[in-house]
Amino acid sequence: MRTILFSSQTYDQDSFTAASQPDANELHFQPARLTLDTAALAHDYEVVCPFINDDLSAPVLEQLAAGRTRLIALRSAGYNHVDLPAAKRLGLSVVRVPAYSPHAVAEHAVALILALNRRLHRAYNRTREGDFTLHGLTGFDLVGKTVGVVGTGQIGATFGKIMAGFGCKLLCFDPYPNADLLALGAQYVSLPELLAGSHIISLHCPLTADNKHLINSTSLATLKHGAMLINTGRGALVNTPALIDALKSGQLGYLGLDVYEEEAQLFFEDRSDLPLQDDVLARLLTFPNVIITAHQAFLTREALSAIAGTTLNNIEAWKNGTPQNLIEG
Repeated sequence: MRTILFSSQTYDQDSFTAASQPDANELHFQPARLTLDTAALAHDYEVVCPFINDDLSAPVLEQLAAGRTRLIALRSAGYNHVDLPAAKRLGLSVVRVPAYSPHAVAEHAVALILALNRRLHRAYNRTREGDFTLHGLTGFDLVGKTVGVVGTGQIGATFGKIMAGFGCKLLCFDPYPNADLLALGAQYVSLPELLAGSHIISLHCPLTADNKHLINSTSLATLKHGAMLINTGRGALVNTPALIDALKSGQLGYLGLDVYEEEAQLFFEDRSDLPLQDDVLARLLTFPNVIITAHQAFLTREALSAIAGTTLNNIEAWKNGTPQNLIEG
């Protein structure tokens, strides 16, 4: 079984090589992003293993199918970047990794909260330059604050449990209430009520047609003045340009992003010697109360191991005619 992994990094090679059984799969690690221009690299590979920013639109899938690819083995939980009707039409099976380490993403969201609140990024840079003053570094106690959790699946529930441990009150929005969070005293409310009542809002829901730009200029105006927004979910949950006005007015007091709607051409690449062409991202990076990480929330040893193991198991199960974690078109 020949498998090509697009957008693969050194850590992918390490984790997949460690998880792979000898002779079970022929793995080819391709650092290039999957696009219409690079799809030819998958010719004669039965399995294509893409990551979150790879292009799996109908034209790309058509080229993959023409090159004798039969399985799309996503090494991610999200699949909004896949044209599922096209895959079904072309006879391509699509499998995913529904869960790897919810702790990895949840803990990264908490790290963004703590860093923003206590201005750790500013303090780090300041002390390295010999400035040991404390002005502008005042934070707030988390205990007693209200945290809004949008989406309480495995990641959102894990995040909620951590914040409850800080002594925070939880407001949650999800059509399927989580029993563990209810047991901790979480209250499920409407989205407008959550946005208006939370000091900190963290997004953990999948991206659908209904919730694209869930956070926009209208919803931002309903937040508590100076509220904190964290997004480790999907970039398009937020209308990013609207954040700039909210930050300038102080309506949004803190912003932590690990995902960005236009990240596909930027994240996972070293562009430090090139001018940043994305004006919105460039403007966000000028704010002292903004931290942006490049989609690294998943990046723990445990999560990488789980992703590799599940992906290889998905390929093996499909090869044996008993597919698992299949996404229906």
